[in-house]
Amino acid sequence: MEQAEFDGRGSRIRWTETPGAEPARVYVHGLGSVSAVYHAHIAARPELAGRRSLFVDLPGHGISDRPQDFGYTLEDHAGALAAALDAAGLTGAELIAHSMGGAVALVLAHRRPELVSRLVLAEANLDAFPPPSAGSSGIAAHEEDDFVDGAYARVLQSVGPLWAATMRLADPRALHRSAVGLRNGSEPPMRAILEALPVDRVYLQGELSGELEGREALRAAGVRVVTVPGAGHNVMFDNPDAFAAAVAGQG
Repeated sequence: MEQAEFDGRGSRIRWTETPGAEPARVYVHGLGSVSAVYHAHIAARPELAGRRSLFVDLPGHGISDRPQDFGYTLEDHAGALAAALDAAGLTGAELIAHSMGGAVALVLAHRRPELVSRLVLAEANLDAFPPPSAGSSGIAAHEEDDFVDGAYARVLQSVGPLWAATMRLADPRALHRSAVGLRNGSEPPMRAILEALPVDRVYLQGELSGELEGREALRAAGVRVVTVPGAGHNVMFDNPDAFAAAVAGQG
């Protein structure tokens, strides 16, 4: 396990990593998740062997610290992720990022372009104000103190065992502020960042999640948009073969 200070007050963002060749692959999880849980089985596949791989837990999640006075906006998360990559001595990394992690990766690539050479985004948030069906919208609908004092426990009971297994490792206040950060989006907006970035970009949309809004505009901007058969939001669990192929640059 490695760590880096990210807020000027001693709080640490942490990650685990496996050695290998550069450019490194950096795996970034979604809201209420843990990076290694969602991605280690992908990084271990034969077609992805031999590359340095980092599994980073964003602030407030997993093994990273959860300061109570941190904002947990997309920009805040991106700054912490940049601190991790700087401490790891990385430039030109490939970021493989899911859901909220994809939004964070986009903000990072916009703010620190030297850190990112490629993006593989799995159902990343591209727009502010996610639909009401999104988990982040349900969390952000609560007032912060109400969520911390009661709604967090109810959400854990309602989201199902898979998400609850990692969400219970997230600090409730950090979880709520992160959800609010997703609702508020970034400036410039995540979608505009994705369309403008001058790096290799892949966007994975689960077939079961429905049509991706703005698909043709993304393709016109050079983004490779892939519909993953038989997959919902958690593409890496539902169709690991297709997910690994996208990370490897195959297909």
